[in-house]
Amino acid sequence: MSVHDDSWTTALNDCKTAKTDRRRISDSMLMRRRRMRGGRHLSYQRGRHVVHPKTSLVKIEGVDDTAAANFYLGKKVAYVYKAQTEKRGTKIRVIWGKVTRPHGNSGVVRAKFATPLPARSFGASVRIMLYPSSI
Repeated sequence: MSVHDDSWTTALNDCKTAKTDRRRISDSMLMRRRRMRGGRHLSYQRGRHVVHPKTSLVKIEGVDDTAAANFYLGKKVAYVYKAQTEKRGTKIRVIWGKVTRPHGNSGVVRAKFATPLPARSFGASVRIMLYPSSI
């Protein structure tokens, strides 16, 4: 009987720790969600003949109109990618930019980057940081 009770209590303790670990992970995810929003790099800004690679079009998650896009003006945008060679102790690199203005009526924004994003980043995820804040 005691062996059965011991295994039951260890199983119960494992379940409790799994629940607290899950709760801890979700809390950290919520904190990260508050500091940034996700988005996708759609394309460069372009006309019929001329492409402007320094200005990129970014679709922000949950933003569907110009009024909502205006909140993100001036916010920092980060394109995070992994390179093959290690520099400064890491293979992860970041290209920073800034949201400059809305583009159209569907919540897409224009973002200027310090160096043009590579073409392979079309469709890739970008992070829109919720700072600097004017609130």
